Amino acid sequence: MRRDVLTRDDRTKLDASSDAAFYDQPRFVTHVDNDFLARVTELYRRRIPRNGAVLDVCSSWVSHLPREVEYARVWGHGMSATELGRNERLDGFFVRDFNVDPRIDAKDESFDAVTMCVSVQYLQRPEEVFAEIFRVLKPGGVCIVTFSNRLFYSKAIQAWRDASGYARTQLVKQYFSSVAGFTQAEAVTDLGDVVDDSIFGKLRRFFARSTGDPFYAVVAYRNFKPIYDDGDDCFKFGSKDSECLTDASFDKVD
Repeated sequence: MRRDVLTRDDRTKLDASSDAAFYDQPRFVTHVDNDFLARVTELYRRRIPRNGAVLDVCSSWVSHLPREVEYARVWGHGMSATELGRNERLDGFFVRDFNVDPRIDAKDESFDAVTMCVSVQYLQRPEEVFAEIFRVLKPGGVCIVTFSNRLFYSKAIQAWRDASGYARTQLVKQYFSSVAGFTQAEAVTDLGDVVDDSIFGKLRRFFARSTGDPFYAVVAYRNFKPIYDDGDDCFKFGSKDSECLTDASFDKVD
């Protein structure tokens, strides 16, 4: 159900020291500007169902979910228990280094949405993480991955570090496509005129017109009918007991 996207060299980091030690010191800051975060929140508002169950992976002290929207539960994952403990939107959380152990502590088909904000660049085992995301999503559930051009350069993987915004978007799309059953991933870079409209946001835009953090998002859904690959070019919809589909038959599947 999974194929590798990255080579061994692609997964390397300039700083190979323990990620757990790197994140041991809490950082109560946001790593991107407010206009970027306003777009993240607006995308969540549009794509995550109200009263749904949400999992925020690679989270910290804030989840950027719209304040006015209620969810059945919001669960978090991250590297710092101190930061996660300060996140007021979380009903609970678990701490794990996905580069050591990419498992998600949740039952199959537990969540309506999974979010990941400005953290995908650090994943050394992204295929396994996205397979776990698929596992815990309910059929029809959405996964939203957002990122910009900011990063801890020494901790980002080689495939990401010096790539363009377009190349990074394509890479995240490949992460989704490495797991059979996700819909075709969609790139989102424009949400209309969604910005931080506070007085501070207006003043910042006045003095820094073109220095904002670029916004990138890649969105995909868990198919209601997953595709199974039994090898020998045999692809099946719905269950492993279904008949093999030829290339031409894909156009006939509802």
